[in-house]
Amino acid sequence: MEHDNRVRLRAGLISLVVAIVLLGAKWWAYVLTGSMAVFSDALESIVNVVAAAFAIGGLVFAHEPADRNHPYGHGKIEFFSAAFEGGLIAFAAALILWESVGALFAGSELKQLDAGLWITAAAGAGNAVLGVFLVRTGRRHHSMTLVADGQHVLSDFWTSVGIIAGLGLVWLTGLAWLDPVVAIVVALLLLWTGGRLVRTAAAGLLDEEDPELLDKLVAVLQPHIGRGMIRLHHLRAIRAGRFHHVSAHLVVPEFWTVQMAHDYADGLSARVITDAGIQGELVFHTDPCHRNYCAMCDVDACPVRAQPFAGRPPLTVEEAVRPDVNDPMEGVR
Repeated sequence: MEHDNRVRLRAGLISLVVAIVLLGAKWWAYVLTGSMAVFSDALESIVNVVAAAFAIGGLVFAHEPADRNHPYGHGKIEFFSAAFEGGLIAFAAALILWESVGALFAGSELKQLDAGLWITAAAGAGNAVLGVFLVRTGRRHHSMTLVADGQHVLSDFWTSVGIIAGLGLVWLTGLAWLDPVVAIVVALLLLWTGGRLVRTAAAGLLDEEDPELLDKLVAVLQPHIGRGMIRLHHLRAIRAGRFHHVSAHLVVPEFWTVQMAHDYADGLSARVITDAGIQGELVFHTDPCHRNYCAMCDVDACPVRAQPFAGRPPLTVEEAVRPDVNDPMEGVR
């Protein structure tokens, strides 16, 4: 875990340094050309710098261990970081729209487009490399902050591609009004990117169900059904940064002692977390079985069995997330 933290923090620092360098390059291109499209690219780079600095703070804070005031840790700061970045992108898009619409009606004078195109192209290539690096590092080391930062940087790359294409047309045709039009298109794309980041962060902050995580947990739990784990329900999972908090109700034979059920649940919890390949905790609440579970229970020498074992239906996500019910076969027949 310490290695992962160092990798995440190093990636954040790289993002900040590169963002500052690319901001300088893009602002230089704007000074040379006077282009609103290049201005929009430079303004987004300012957002990149601020967001990268905020991301580093989020990564450091998320690393803090759980305490009395934050019993589930500090990982959710990563969702705040992603929401903040999305909001900055949307704000930059609004500024670009305002300036570009004004330039569309007032007209603009462009100069040294060839030099501006080359600088913008080089900065765009730098964003492509940085964005791929951040997204891959974030996914490999379970950092929402780095993934959000990387997706933003990649959107900046595609922004640069569009600007290069638009300025190329201006250069070839001499139609200066195309420049603010390109900037307006860029602003609309940025609004979509910012909104998507805020939506993703809000899902994490509100503990929205993660279907992919639930599918993974059920697939890992499936082979353990039988020989003590009769069924499972009330599965819940939330994510706090890279850390996952999972809980479920585990149906075990009612003639087991408290110690037997406790030892079995602890051992199963450790295996599931390892097999699922996630960082986190899995807490089982053990429920004693009822007679209507008998047909699904293969435990030998059961002193309270009411009917013979008939088979085990496969565990589904729909069954796993159900709360306590009287009929365990409801929804699995």
